[in-house]
Amino acid sequence: MKSYLFIFIAVLFVGTVDAQEVLTAQGAVEIALKNNYDILIAANQAKISEKNVGIANAGMLPKLDATLTQNNNIQNSTQTQADGTERKLDNAKNNSLNYGVTLGWTVFDGFKMFARYDQLKELEKQGEAQLKSAIVTKIADVLSMYYDLVQQQQQLATLDTTIVISKQRLQTADNRFKIGKASKLEVLNAQVDLNTDASNLLRQKELFANTKSALNELLARAVTTDFSVVETVKIDDKLVLVDLIALADKQNPDVQIAIINKRVAELDLKQVKSSRYPVVRVNTGYNFSETESSLGFVTQSSTKGLNYGLSATLNIFNGFLQHRNEKIANLQVENSSFLLDKQKQNLNVQLATVYQSYLTNLELSKLEEKNEEIARQNLEITLEKFKIGTITTIEFRNAQLNYITARTRHSAAKFQAKISEVALKELTGSVEF
Repeated sequence: MKSYLFIFIAVLFVGTVDAQEVLTAQGAVEIALKNNYDILIAANQAKISEKNVGIANAGMLPKLDATLTQNNNIQNSTQTQADGTERKLDNAKNNSLNYGVTLGWTVFDGFKMFARYDQLKELEKQGEAQLKSAIVTKIADVLSMYYDLVQQQQQLATLDTTIVISKQRLQTADNRFKIGKASKLEVLNAQVDLNTDASNLLRQKELFANTKSALNELLARAVTTDFSVVETVKIDDKLVLVDLIALADKQNPDVQIAIINKRVAELDLKQVKSSRYPVVRVNTGYNFSETESSLGFVTQSSTKGLNYGLSATLNIFNGFLQHRNEKIANLQVENSSFLLDKQKQNLNVQLATVYQSYLTNLELSKLEEKNEEIARQNLEITLEKFKIGTITTIEFRNAQLNYITARTRHSAAKFQAKISEVALKELTGSVEF
């Protein structure tokens, strides 16, 4: 039997919700992707990594410089020539002017520039993986908090229903007291229970408001923005552990970052080994030079013209630093491989643990759904018996509390099942809304 009381509460609560902005899970995620500061920072870091990829940054292009130097001197000069003649000049002016352009190009450095270029491309991939990690993490955070609000909103509806029932109980007890069929104690007990329910409702409203503010902060919008959430929660109950492990191995952002870090370490080793090879540079330039002197055999001179050349350097011995640097680089490659294996192992353990919680919560959700239906039927029957005075107020209160507990447990079980699903999809890098 569906009680008019429950229908009335449902209509009343839905009417209140409709008056507010209804924020869906998809809407919350879209706002977070647009506004969340961690995501915006990670996106800019990814752009920086992208901009750094270039042959110039890897040292493959020549460098062209323009130079200009002018020096002016005023000195008291004295010169003694070979025949003993002495020449003096006070405030003698000496000026020099040099300008030109030079072009330098490293044409070979032991393949270091090519390893550096490959490393820049790997760092670009690392920035993309870190951006994906930030996005996946924030989506999971938003969804977890959103479904927490769903649970709390359902709890508010339960407490609203409880208060209406408690008011009806108080009215019934008062009517029975007035006609001499109940004691004043029954009325007082009903009033105390109503006050308790009202207190619980106020505390739940406070928790709901604070969680809404926290979600608004996560969405990077005004914390006072009011909204309601959609109460319908769809749980994906078809997840399979083997498929999740295979998907996580391919898509988990932390695993992808560990793979990239290993590749970066290998390219670091290549750059260190390049020091065993000679470095060959070519250079050319065009320069103009002019000098003026107030005292001397030559009072003015100027030169201009093209210069070019080739230089090569080879590290023959540097105190065994080359051997040391290569050994350290090899150890870093080995460590990056260990970290990759550790990351995969930790991921598999997390998947197995969360998946077990997921299965347990799915079963609990089904069980608590049945318990809620039984508790609801029991409360409806108890309410009718209480109206005609065939049960005590304690029995009625117990039925009422059992119903509240059953609804709360059912809501909590659904919430935990959904959170487990979100956690599994976060670990596989495929979290969605």
